[in-house]
Amino acid sequence: MKENKLIELSMAFSVAVLKSVDAIKGHYALVNQMERSASSIGANIHEANYAQSKADFISKLQIALKETYETEYWLELFQKASLLNGEIVKPLLNQCGTIRRLLIASVNTAKNNK
Repeated sequence: MKENKLIELSMAFSVAVLKSVDAIKGHYALVNQMERSASSIGANIHEANYAQSKADFISKLQIALKETYETEYWLELFQKASLLNGEIVKPLLNQCGTIRRLLIASVNTAKNNK
């Protein structure tokens, strides 16, 4: 999988998350955690492109993968706590899931080409 596609998808996802949580009042610590995990996905994918080694590249992608799981948790929590409605959360979860699947494929490919 081309990392440029992952960079584009993760950037769009981060922007969507930031815009979605912008109107939430209170719960600043939780909003901050979700913003950090969502934006970390793209940051780690971007950083992987400048990895020092194949192992470093894989490590950065695996960190991005872990961040997708964390972000999915926050999205589900925000929905269950009625901080975000399902119409907002569902597309975000779909985007995050797409990125997660692409990261899994990229990590597996990188490991197999090691």
